[in-house]
Amino acid sequence: MLNSAWDETRLKAAIAKAREAADIANIVEPRAESAYYDQSRDRVIINLKSGATFSFPPALAQGLADASPEDLAEVEVTPLGDGLHWEKLDADFSVPALLAGVFGTAAWMAQVKMKVS
Repeated sequence: MLNSAWDETRLKAAIAKAREAADIANIVEPRAESAYYDQSRDRVIINLKSGATFSFPPALAQGLADASPEDLAEVEVTPLGDGLHWEKLDADFSVPALLAGVFGTAAWMAQVKMKVS
């Protein structure tokens, strides 16, 4: 509970600032409209709200590399479209990060890079 009007004023200002930042992010950052696993191509496909499409092999992504096709097919897009989630696999990815080529932690990425090289 807040102890003073100053605290409440400050909290309201912080909330307004956070909402403004979220509104800006929704405009300038890529957002997913839909996502699915294409087993025939072994790719996770992300259809972006911009009309663009991005895909990646699940072997690149931490937590998806050893998943079954059935588990990969259970991908969900977060409500704002800024993330992908696999409940059964306990895997979550940021759409902007995926588009930037970030498929896991720094240690995971170093390991993947060594396999690709």
